[in-house]
Amino acid sequence: MMQGKASIRFQNPPHILGAGSVVGEKEGQGPLGPLFDEVEADPMCGQDNWEAAESYLQTRAAQLALQNAGCTSGDIRYLFAGDLLGQLIATSFGLKNLEIPLFGLYGACSTMGEALSLAAMAVDGGYAEKTMALASSHFASAEKQFRFPLAYGNQRPYSATWTVTGCGAVVLGRGCGKVRIAGITTGKIVDLGVKDSMNMGAAMAPAAADLVMQNLIDFDVTPEYYDKVITGDLGTIGQRALLDLLKEEGVNLEGDHMDCGIEIFDPETQDTHAGGSGCGCSAVTLCTKILRELTQGHWRRVLFIPTGALLSQTSFNEGQTIPGIAHGVILERV
Repeated sequence: MMQGKASIRFQNPPHILGAGSVVGEKEGQGPLGPLFDEVEADPMCGQDNWEAAESYLQTRAAQLALQNAGCTSGDIRYLFAGDLLGQLIATSFGLKNLEIPLFGLYGACSTMGEALSLAAMAVDGGYAEKTMALASSHFASAEKQFRFPLAYGNQRPYSATWTVTGCGAVVLGRGCGKVRIAGITTGKIVDLGVKDSMNMGAAMAPAAADLVMQNLIDFDVTPEYYDKVITGDLGTIGQRALLDLLKEEGVNLEGDHMDCGIEIFDPETQDTHAGGSGCGCSAVTLCTKILRELTQGHWRRVLFIPTGALLSQTSFNEGQTIPGIAHGVILERV
């Protein structure tokens, strides 16, 4: 099962049995709008605060994934989930009523990749018949924690990305899904000294490049092995940095790379600058565009790489650098 230095090729590849996605109004107005299961017109989702609103997104996405997989919460052995908030409060309050044994995860915006990896390992290893992987973010809760109060009205530089309001969830198991997880590559922390919290694409791109190279080495394949290499939320600036870094290693992904943060918003009509970001960005794009392209046969195999910037308001205020991390998941059409 172990493949190379940091990868696993699954002997019994888990299938994606169902998925659910819930997003905010801005995301619903973007290019992927028609593909989401639900679009919430109220950014507060009928709750009293932003954090509770994000918890609601998790509750609904989990319910939809279970419904689409044709199962109940009692059928899920383990739940792997996370968000961007301190102590994972969106997750703990949003999923407590499901009463599923929980592994709470924090990988910043790479959390969906981490959740999928661990959920797939549990199924492949025979430790669970069915698992769920889930990740969320909310623009207002993230701004409140990491940057400035919304009422402050600070100016955002063009390198900044817009935190996606949304949650994506998938149910994995042994079954007859149309997409399976064939393998994973676990990323390591990469820090090239970027300190600008308004340019997280630059901070995460080195980790994404390192992950791509490790995956190609571990599985002894070329980039042509994949129909697409898909990162989580590098945005336009991070994408350019990734492609340049890979060219230095002799790998050309021009035309074969896609970024969820670029796909989710329309740069012509939506003022999001460099694109989208947040745990929910890669999660909801996976549950819509990526799974759709695979199930319809437009893609046969993709390398899905959620990316994360490992900073906090404390580390940033102390002048620390922003380490990056990325986790790779090989998705194949069955």
